[in-house]
Amino acid sequence: MRRAAVQILRTARRTSVRRFLPSIQPIAVTAKQSRSSVASRSASSYTRSHGALQILQSAMYLRQFSVAAVVSAVASGVWYYRASPNQQGDLVNIPTAPDEFSSSTRSAVLCTVSNVPDRRGLVVEDDQFFARELASDNPITKSPDVQPSAQYAMLTPEEATQKLRSLEESYQVPRGRGVLRYDIVQLPSNNPIEDDHAEKLIETSPSLTVPNKTSSSATSDWMFWSVFDGHGGWTTSAKLRQVLTSFVARELSATYKSALTNPNLTLPSPASIDEAIKRGFLACDHEIVHESIIKAQKANTKSAAAALLGPALSGSCALLSFYDSRSKEFRVACTGDSRAVLGRRNPNGTWTAQPLSEDQTGGTPSEMARLRAEHPGEPNVVAHGRILGNLEPSRAFGDAHYKWSKDIQDMVKRSWFGRSPLALLKTPPYVTAEPVVTTTKVAPERGDFVVLATDGLWEMLTNEEVVGLVGRWLEENPVHRKPTASTSATTSWTQTLFGGGARAKGETALPVERPNERKGKEGQRSNTIRRQQWDLKGGDERFVVEDKNAATHLVRNALGGRDRDMVCGLLALPSPFSRRYRDDLTVEVIFFGEGEPAGDVVANVDASAPGNAKPKL
Repeated sequence: MRRAAVQILRTARRTSVRRFLPSIQPIAVTAKQSRSSVASRSASSYTRSHGALQILQSAMYLRQFSVAAVVSAVASGVWYYRASPNQQGDLVNIPTAPDEFSSSTRSAVLCTVSNVPDRRGLVVEDDQFFARELASDNPITKSPDVQPSAQYAMLTPEEATQKLRSLEESYQVPRGRGVLRYDIVQLPSNNPIEDDHAEKLIETSPSLTVPNKTSSSATSDWMFWSVFDGHGGWTTSAKLRQVLTSFVARELSATYKSALTNPNLTLPSPASIDEAIKRGFLACDHEIVHESIIKAQKANTKSAAAALLGPALSGSCALLSFYDSRSKEFRVACTGDSRAVLGRRNPNGTWTAQPLSEDQTGGTPSEMARLRAEHPGEPNVVAHGRILGNLEPSRAFGDAHYKWSKDIQDMVKRSWFGRSPLALLKTPPYVTAEPVVTTTKVAPERGDFVVLATDGLWEMLTNEEVVGLVGRWLEENPVHRKPTASTSATTSWTQTLFGGGARAKGETALPVERPNERKGKEGQRSNTIRRQQWDLKGGDERFVVEDKNAATHLVRNALGGRDRDMVCGLLALPSPFSRRYRDDLTVEVIFFGEGEPAGDVVANVDASAPGNAKPKL
């Protein structure tokens, strides 16, 4: 988020795009003069020299992309995609008709719009973008490269919805152990997407469970949900999807077994559970960063080194959550700047947003203090909100150039490939994968929910907006439980608990308690970085409810909600140009609630893209 903030400062003196639009001349002489109100101020800077427009590189690209990461991505790409069928790329082939839209498209070339008398186009000019009616002879730019002036095929609202929903998944969890459902969606901006996610349910054996008064079951469920925000490539996040949960589960199993040796304990101590999660994170990162060197030396080929070192040379943030159905405790382990927020219903019908993690970047005061204490005498350990002036996250997996010694980096470069060590590198490691772990007692009987998302969502929406949007979504999309003899088939637990979700006619305010409404709490900035960048106006009236998947609902509203031109425009921009305006997005929404056991995890096809829903819990 901070990298976008830097650009906001650079563009602070710019005239509002909406005020600037009337002075923009149509690119084609036959283009109609009418334009929509959609507009955006780019996160990149621009200069004018002798009447010519020169586009400067956006600060959104400042996360270091290693040469070795490119090599590793090329060498190991086939293996990862064959082993990881869920790692999908960006859909940037913009269709001219809904039936041409394919979720498997990976082309970075836009379709040509032809034989259409009048159609919508997305015009990029002077680092702005806006919608315009185009005449039939107006050419559509086929290259996604950044150009001073370009026109792209505009998505229709139907095509935008198809793209939003192409990677959505939803699952019912009728196990009667506190979780009712979870929804997932991804929206790429990079091609391929650098985000990833993982979900897993482990039914513990009786050997890990001591009977107590609060549970008659001989077993309990351990449920894991994770989102991973990669940078410098997708290889680290893909690796985490495959292995991180297993590392953590093994450490937790050993900790729970150890607690059984104490007759006075029914569960391990909270501190020992936290330490087990941390050990799992650190062991996983050690395998990625250090054991990969040993394996590459044994293999002694560049192709093997590329595959083995790829996850070490790129990087990824990780946000892993762990729910124990026995204790009803929900733990969040955060490494990086992804975020988790709990939504809890108040007696007056509104919701409260409770952060379950803190962003960890070079601009976070606690992280700055930690790094300076660990590296005394290095004034540039944090510079401009970045580690050694380069990397934004202060905690991450991979990112070996901030963890390897100079000798190892020189050996890697000499033996296989790579870049020279950073000039400021003195006492590595500067970046750690050790998470900060928080614990929250969830209340299924109150209908709690948790939103996990990579930082792309939080650049667009505040914590309160996210919780309020899910609260509004629940009013129209209650999360059902199976009817019992005392409950009619048309009555949901949310309707019973929350009074049917009735809203006054014409009411637009989100049902959420704002920070400045709480005594003793500091108010949160109402404008997010992207809202400032896009020059969006209006309040809660800009939000809509159009999706059956709660995660997709959040992404739609993050991109503009009721402003369909904004939504269609942001989705029409091709990669890599789209990266100036939005990041990769991965969102998960977990709904807690009470219910009778009725089976295993099942796909919720009504809120899933065809073929996407395959239970992983």
